[in-house]
Amino acid sequence: MLTFLTKTCVYSNDYYSQCLAGTAAPTTTKATTTTITPATSTSAASTPSSSIPAGAITVGSGGKYSTIAAALKDTSSNVYYIYAGTYKEQILISRANVKIYGQTSNKLDYTANTVTITNNIPASQAGGNDASGTVRVSATGVSLYNLNIANTYGKPVDQSQAIALSVQAGTFGAYACKITGYQDTLLANKGTQSYGRSYISGATDFVIGQQASIWITKSTIETIASGYITASGRNSDDSNYYVIDSSTIKGTGSCYLGRPWREYARVIVQNSSIGSNIVAAGWKVWSDSDTRTAHVYCGEYANTGSGAWRSGRVSFATKMTSGVSIATVLGSTSWIDSAYM
Repeated sequence: MLTFLTKTCVYSNDYYSQCLAGTAAPTTTKATTTTITPATSTSAASTPSSSIPAGAITVGSGGKYSTIAAALKDTSSNVYYIYAGTYKEQILISRANVKIYGQTSNKLDYTANTVTITNNIPASQAGGNDASGTVRVSATGVSLYNLNIANTYGKPVDQSQAIALSVQAGTFGAYACKITGYQDTLLANKGTQSYGRSYISGATDFVIGQQASIWITKSTIETIASGYITASGRNSDDSNYYVIDSSTIKGTGSCYLGRPWREYARVIVQNSSIGSNIVAAGWKVWSDSDTRTAHVYCGEYANTGSGAWRSGRVSFATKMTSGVSIATVLGSTSWIDSAYM
């Protein structure tokens, strides 16, 4: 459960021993909507009239609503189409089976995205990690397509996280989405989650959560400074996994595939290309005084590249003899858009 306590950690179960102690009590910041900057041009290939889903509620220049948050209050459809532009707002998706599509010229390529949703609020101001999220999902069956989702707060000056995407429930899919931040970019906290042909960037623990199984495939994971990609908070011997499959890991800094936020952390990287930004050790303890490695599973299988398994890997890492299947991680896959797998 995510809570905020004045002069203590953002998480009640102390994510990070680095707390907000000694800082002034933060002011909760409500989601706001401000500027929408339309794209300056639209190519014939991305003309939206031929690609708007039937019955979709439209947002942006030429659409019914000027902000996504306003559109989501319209429940006449569960399908939303966002025209090209930058939307400076926070949105909460609290209704089941919502689908949001961003305008694009190539639905399978995140680099063709033309819709950006952005905010720069850290958890210390928002009132908690989830509350800082640019896009927050609290309902099952949600799917996002071709959206850039950013929290631009950057490197914390007050040890505060700043979430781009927070997912807290049920089944969830992000397809050809670009998710960017610095610390705790993706809070994949509950449910079963699929990320296909997407991009995720950050520096510190930028794929994090406690009670979710997530499958990231055919995606790009980029480090923008020294740090850790994953921080699994799995705290019991349950069925949950974090899996990075058939993806590209690259970037700058001296980085680790992950570190255990809790002692039952279970993270697997398989069938992926791992760049030189990943150090020989591969994985890191939580801290020198609190290693949290007694029950972890940090697995690697059939990876390539200069950062793949090599001499110097930490003793608590496992070189696997076979990979793990998406069915093992997510169970039923009938809800997943197979075009992005």
